[in-house]
Order: sequence, then C-alpha cells, then structure tokens
Amino acid sequence: MSIEHTVVFRLVHAPDSDAADIFLDDAKRILTAIPGVQDFTVRRQVSAKSDLTTQFSMRFADQAAYDAYNDHPDHVAFVSERWVPEVAAFQEYDFVG
Repeated sequence: MSIEHTVVFRLVHAPDSDAADIFLDDAKRILTAIPGVQDFTVRRQVSAKSDLTTQFSMRFADQAAYDAYNDHPDHVAFVSERWVPEVAAFQEYDFVG
C-alpha cells in the first residue's frame, strides 16, 4: 500500500522572493534525490481560507520507503537546517491508498 506524504506550509520569506524561490528549488533538488521519493510536486495554494501557501506532495511505495526517507541524513539535515528556520507554519498529512 503506497503512502502519499503531503505538507502544506507558509515560509517566512515573501512569496515570489528570491529567498522563497531558493528554498523551493533546494527542497526539490535535495528531497527528490533521496531514494524512494516518487512523484514529488510543489503546488501553490490559492484559497483565501488558509494562510498556508505552498504544498509539497510525494509518494512512497510502502511504509519501509517512507521510514527510510524520514531517517535519511539529507532529509534530517534539510529539516533542521532549512525547514525549521524558514517555515513559519505547517500541517502535515500522510495518506495510504
């Protein structure tokens, strides 16, 4: 059973700023290089009903692939060095199907 991992968030950077673009480009480059990541997408949220503005979505073949991603040194480093200081708020959702 595959897992879809999604995170909806708001950066501390202004939308469309150089800093926001660098964060998104770096995230895509770093996270898609981790084994097991499939179908990585970045989407912009357009509804006024939420102040969270951006979504990352990716798929994993199974729980083992998802766990390996979570524990991968590049993911751990990205979270501590980039996510924590540059993300103002977020919600995470993981779906199986």
